[in-house]
Amino acid sequence: MASITIKEVTTPKELKKFILFPFSLYKGNDYWVPPMLLDENKVLNKDKNPAYDFCDVKLWLAYKDGVVVGRIGGIINHRYIEAWKNNYARFFYLDFIDDYEVSKALFNTAENWAKENKIEKIHGPLGFTDFDPEGMLIEGYEELSTFGAIYNYPYYVTHIEKLGYKKDVDWIEFQVKPPKQLLEKVDRIAAIVSKKYNLRVLHVKKAKELLPYGKEIFYLINRAYKDLYGFVQLTDKQIDLYIKEYFGFIRPDFVPVVVDGNNKVVAFGITMPSLSKAVQKNRGRLFPFGFIPVLKAMKHNNMADLYLVSVDPDMQDKGVNALLINEINKIYIKNNITLVETNRELETNVKVQGQWKGMDARQHKRRRSYIKTLVY
Repeated sequence: MASITIKEVTTPKELKKFILFPFSLYKGNDYWVPPMLLDENKVLNKDKNPAYDFCDVKLWLAYKDGVVVGRIGGIINHRYIEAWKNNYARFFYLDFIDDYEVSKALFNTAENWAKENKIEKIHGPLGFTDFDPEGMLIEGYEELSTFGAIYNYPYYVTHIEKLGYKKDVDWIEFQVKPPKQLLEKVDRIAAIVSKKYNLRVLHVKKAKELLPYGKEIFYLINRAYKDLYGFVQLTDKQIDLYIKEYFGFIRPDFVPVVVDGNNKVVAFGITMPSLSKAVQKNRGRLFPFGFIPVLKAMKHNNMADLYLVSVDPDMQDKGVNALLINEINKIYIKNNITLVETNRELETNVKVQGQWKGMDARQHKRRRSYIKTLVY
């Protein structure tokens, strides 16, 4: 029997193997959507990712007969520990062949590292922030994955549960067929709320016109999401990076921003034409010609991803969410969007799920964060 060797990633060559392993593991899979290689290199580069300022990180590769057969990463996020008073580590970038000895060796390595750092529990898959992929897929293996989401084979669940991991929390996802015309009730509430609270929706033509509101948008995320599972508030360095990285890429007409009479951001939504099929075509590479299917998808697409909806805590339960959803529906109608992926929502978040009432929606995916108490 061939032995399994675990090696820590310490060189650029090993990091390249770490990033590229899923491309061979999921080769020929119609549902896996690869990550963008440029993004992966930035996330895992301590000189480019501000999260390394407060996170201890390790990456490992598993080898069998000299061939890479698995990978795993470990994070100790000190800001998370301080904010939540949970002495937990996280595992992320988890992939492996269907061999229990491989998955066992990978998890043993991550768990032993956590124990060396006096950690009590380990959970995941979770990234540095909520903007990173998180949650192991446990339902929806024959659904096209969303760009920026985790896809994994069904055997992952069997392995991780055999290793003693239990459910910590689930997220669910919906595929929605947006209405072909505005919902009368939602449209009426939106009009009432706009007048009552002196709110208006920004209508911009260029992404740079949103830049003055960039920090406000992320500060709103920090306030609105602070109590959600595993959330760690973003630092100014992280916010500056996200603004720089993404505000030049978004379609501003797909990002409704609601402001009050003082021009203060009170709500926003981030939605985009789906890039899943485009990134499958370019295999995660923008150059030399990989940007072409991405540009086509941004301009001509009947599918969209709803990444984020956020309302200022002081304005919640006042109907502002109806105003936001109404604006998003306008976007979909104008752009002939017929299918929308909602992305992950905590299964306990009934308010968010209530948004899809009155629409043709099906819950088609489920993700899970697993947890294990470490035994010393």
